[in-house]
Parts: sequence; C-alpha cells; structure tokens
Amino acid sequence: MTERVVECFYTLSSPWMYLAGPRLRQIAQRHDARVVLRPYDFQQVVPRTGGIPLRTRPQPRQDYHALELDRWRRQLDMPLTLKPRYYPPADQRPAGRMVMVAQARGLDAQALSHAILTALWAEERDIALPEVRAAIGEALGLPGAALVAAEGSPAIHAEWERNNAEAVARGVFGSPTFFLGDLWLWGQDRLPFLERALAGEAVQTP
Repeated sequence: MTERVVECFYTLSSPWMYLAGPRLRQIAQRHDARVVLRPYDFQQVVPRTGGIPLRTRPQPRQDYHALELDRWRRQLDMPLTLKPRYYPPADQRPAGRMVMVAQARGLDAQALSHAILTALWAEERDIALPEVRAAIGEALGLPGAALVAAEGSPAIHAEWERNNAEAVARGVFGSPTFFLGDLWLWGQDRLPFLERALAGEAVQTP
C-alpha cells in the first residue's frame, strides 16, 4: 500500500497548532499515515499569501480570535492561557528549526513540537530562550541541548528556506495548514475532513 503522508505547515507560536497537535497525531495513527512537520516563517510567508498577523488585525478580529480560543480550549478540555506572558515570542523560528532537527534525526518531533507549544500557551515559558528549549527536549528524554545546537546547521537552514518557499508556492496563509495529496485544509477545526479523507471518503479538493 502506498504510504500516505500528511504535511503540516505551521509555526511554533500558533495556538491553533497547540490545539491540533494531539488530534493530528491520533488521526494519523488511526489511519496509518505519516505526519511531516513543515515549520515556516510566518512573517516571511503570510504577507505574500494574504495572511494578517494577529497583532496587526483590527480590534474586533483580535477580540473574536480570543473568543474562539476560549471556546476551543473548553471544547477540547486543554489548558490554554488566552494572553500568555511570552506571546508572541521574541523569535519562534529557532523552535521550528529545533523540531526540524528532531524530525531529521528520526526522533519524536511531534511530541517535541507539542511540548514547545504547551510551554508557550499553557506553562508561560519563554520558548525563545535556547535553555528553555533544551530543557523541554530533555524532559521528553530527547537530547535537548544537542538539538538546540543543531538548529543553525546549514542543512536545517536550507530546509527551512525550502519550507518557506513551498508555503508561498502552495498559498499557505495560516497555521496550521494540512496537505494530503491534493487535499488542502487550513485550521485545526478542519481535522475531521482530514480524517474522512484518510478513511477513504471523498473530500472536495481544488
């Protein structure tokens, strides 16, 4: 059987990816699919694809964003601080590259990704600090310090730029965005469509 791959384009500051992570993993496991995490640079990509950073949106949109976060944290019974101390992080890009290093080494990148997002959105920790990221990795039994040290490697930076270029080419304007072949889904609330597609049901594609 042909391997089914779910690509996930997202940022390591996205509350929606924090809410999506556990369900994405469960869906993929139920349907024997592989998840490929594709962290990207939100500030570099979304101005070219029509996305609008949260802090630059009109106040009514920011207010509704907070309302939706409150609804979903209650719906999913997940701890989430609506205005965490370190959001937005000074720089979320190194965290994304740390996840990419873990993935490249065959480690549990999904667990690391979710732990970093949990640190930001539920534990109010500063994920921009390398020592915080290293500690998060070590708590999972991963070589946290080594993963942090490899964030700046040429290979990871080259992959990072590929993620950015492909996100633009595919029209990614938000986080998380999922691709399963021709199926394109934006947002954690579209995960039921991903599950239906993996189960063999027809889901409309572009």
